[in-house]
Formats: sequence, structure tokens, C-alpha cells
Amino acid sequence: MRSRFLWSRVALAALLCLGTTPAQGATPTLTLKLTHGGALLSGALRVSRTDELTGVWSSVGRARMLRCTPRCEVVGTLPVPGVLNLGTGSSYRVVLGGNFKVGQKVSLVLRYRNTQITNLMATVAR
Repeated sequence: MRSRFLWSRVALAALLCLGTTPAQGATPTLTLKLTHGGALLSGALRVSRTDELTGVWSSVGRARMLRCTPRCEVVGTLPVPGVLNLGTGSSYRVVLGGNFKVGQKVSLVLRYRNTQITNLMATVAR
């Protein structure tokens, strides 16, 4: 169990080193809204062409990606048609499990189908 935890930390560090900046140059403003047992990612992701989000990781592990139409279910990818809005009012959500504190900065690693890896920072809010 300990080696698996260590391996996930090493993999996250490697992804952080390989990461690129967002495709259109402007860093999106993302927030994590506290929920029972974790946090919900809110904001808009922008890519230069239609793509798919295949994974999201943070220091606490891999996030769950959800499609919420008509009810929420875990999915393996999220379509990104140029702009993907995430949050409570959208059809797609990304949820991280763990304990977070208001004001905490959490680094995120996003992987897209075209193998682009993006490093972002999100701040925890209420």
C-alpha cells in the first residue's frame, strides 16, 4: 500500500514536470468549492480546438469526472468543444475527494486526448 502511494506521488511529480501552459495563453481562473468529503472544480477550460479531457489529478489523487444529464454518473472522458464549463450548474463536473481548507491552493494536472498536459492552480473557496 505504501509503495502504491509513493508511486502515485512520483507519477504526479513527473506529470507536473512535463506539463504545458494552457493552449490560448490565458490561465483560466478555477476554484474548488467545498463539498461534503471533497471539493467541486468550478470554472471554464479553454482549448484551441475540440478535444476530450481524459483525466484530472491533484496532490490528493485522481479526480472523478461526471456527466450530470439527467443525473450524475462517472465517465472516462469529458468533451471539450473549445470551452468546457465546469460547476454546479453545468452538465459536466470534476470532483476531488479529500480534506481541503478555504484559501488553500491546489495544483491540478489535466490531460487531454491529444496528449496535451496542462498544469493549473485552483483556490479552495466556500
